[in-house]
Amino acid sequence: MKVKVLDIKGQETGRQVDLPDGLFGVEPNEHALYLASKQYQAHNRQGTSKSRERGEVRGSTRKIKKQKGTGTARAGSIKNPLFRGGGRVFGPQPRDYFMKLNKKLKSLARISALSVKAKNNEIVVLEDFSFDKPQTNAYNDMLKNLNAQSIRSLHIIGEYDKNLNLSMRNIPKTSLMVVKDINTYEILKAKKILLSESSIQKMNDLFV
Repeated sequence: MKVKVLDIKGQETGRQVDLPDGLFGVEPNEHALYLASKQYQAHNRQGTSKSRERGEVRGSTRKIKKQKGTGTARAGSIKNPLFRGGGRVFGPQPRDYFMKLNKKLKSLARISALSVKAKNNEIVVLEDFSFDKPQTNAYNDMLKNLNAQSIRSLHIIGEYDKNLNLSMRNIPKTSLMVVKDINTYEILKAKKILLSESSIQKMNDLFV
């Protein structure tokens, strides 16, 4: 599909680029999108939640009252989970949330996510640009020109640009990623994808 190339002022440059059908024109696989998003979020979990069971809380282990004749339920220890300050039953324990996915499935999910964005007209192609020094106001003005200031946007570039990264990192709902680092979750989360012109060929080389 053909897409017009815009400059940082939001004006047409008079050029068009062809978005490869192998990246932006496939039939989205919803289950692959679900699995890839689930894996990304699972791997961001620390898995350090921990509660103390009755064998770990502090307290005496003596039997606090006789077994029979009290008229109440039997109790063997002050650390009984039914008592205040006792251990917790079946509480959270440290665990690893690692989730394995095949490379082909992850690739399919990434391509499906890009195709969804292309289908919904949420992709903008920008000519390659850079700043001589960090300029947050200039980047913010660019977002205004592209009607992307108040929505979550993802700017994808071919190679890491330090000044560009420093220019946008304090702007809310805006993120910058290099082609090799993009993932399904970040693509789906963004309401508008800003593609640098040179990143399209890199994406085609890496993902198709």
